[in-house]
Amino acid sequence: MQLEIHPSIGDIPEQEWQAWFGTDYPFLRHDFLLGLEQADCTTRSAGWTPCHLVLRGSAGAIAAAPGFLKSHSYGEYVFDWAWADAWQRAGLDYYPKLISAAPFTPATGPRVWCNPEVTGAASLFLSAVEQFCREQGISGWHMLFADDGSTDSLSGLELVERSTCQFHWFNRDYSSFDDFLGLFSSRKRKNVRRERQRVAAQGLTLATRTGTEIRSEDWSFFHHCYQTTYVKRSGHGGYLSREFFTDLCPRLGAAPVMVTAELDRRPVAAALFFQSASTLYGRYWGCLREYDGLHFEACYYQGIEYCIANKLARLDPGAQGEHKIQRGFEPTITRSLHWVAESGFRKAIEDFCSRERSQVQAYRDDAASLLPFREGAVPAIGVA
Repeated sequence: MQLEIHPSIGDIPEQEWQAWFGTDYPFLRHDFLLGLEQADCTTRSAGWTPCHLVLRGSAGAIAAAPGFLKSHSYGEYVFDWAWADAWQRAGLDYYPKLISAAPFTPATGPRVWCNPEVTGAASLFLSAVEQFCREQGISGWHMLFADDGSTDSLSGLELVERSTCQFHWFNRDYSSFDDFLGLFSSRKRKNVRRERQRVAAQGLTLATRTGTEIRSEDWSFFHHCYQTTYVKRSGHGGYLSREFFTDLCPRLGAAPVMVTAELDRRPVAAALFFQSASTLYGRYWGCLREYDGLHFEACYYQGIEYCIANKLARLDPGAQGEHKIQRGFEPTITRSLHWVAESGFRKAIEDFCSRERSQVQAYRDDAASLLPFREGAVPAIGVA
């Protein structure tokens, strides 16, 4: 067996990668990962050095995972700054670390492929990655926002599970937005309707375009909005380059979905989504100035309407945001898996994650009690 380390996704044949990870989940598509490299988003200078992992044996591929060597913890959304601080205080180096994730994207999806015809493929893969990390002085391997397939294939191995809570919208075969609002209590339903009416009262109109319907000027405008909004909120530019929006996104077929808001026929804000066969992923937002309720309309309500019209099962709008609860987004547990090289910290992290999981579950239960639905209207929170 040999563990291959690929410094570019372009070194792995596209057909082979697609056979392992498919093309439905947009953020691990071969062309998406390659485009991130070409747009200078995942590079050594950005702190995202591609390090894709493939374990092969005499009969072919045994397992594979996307990988990046990180020199910081930005753009991950599973926060480990306290871990890095503990390493530093102990006189150890936390970076580089190895992550398997969708770059800049807190969206659950596949993280590891294991050949179902190879007995013990997951265990063999973990052993090979562990050896690589130890030889290279890498502090750990972190599989962020792993889906059930990835966590199931790695169950029983010496990995620490960490939980977070996001807020997702689930489609229960609604025929319209009003059908969805019919589950709300009367007062909460009126609040949403008033919020949407305020957007229209300001003279704003919204249009949704998909794939090739999105024009080159839309992509240029979106990049401007994205960077402007990032600077206003954080004092620095966003993670993604202009080329990501103007060069990569137009090549992704039907995956991108853009909602643009206009005032007097001039664009003033936009929200960008990506879609799979079952899920709409809300990713980026930007505006030239603030308008009352526009963020909620463009990023949430238009997304819900798109899911209903196109029979998508779920809207995953990204990390954090308790304001989503009152708009019908349900608390949903997400999971990450971690292997830690330093034995002195491994037990402490296991204890921390165990306590944190209990706290996250309690938070999820409390958040569910604040949902706007009438009692008994939704039989199972967090399930489509």
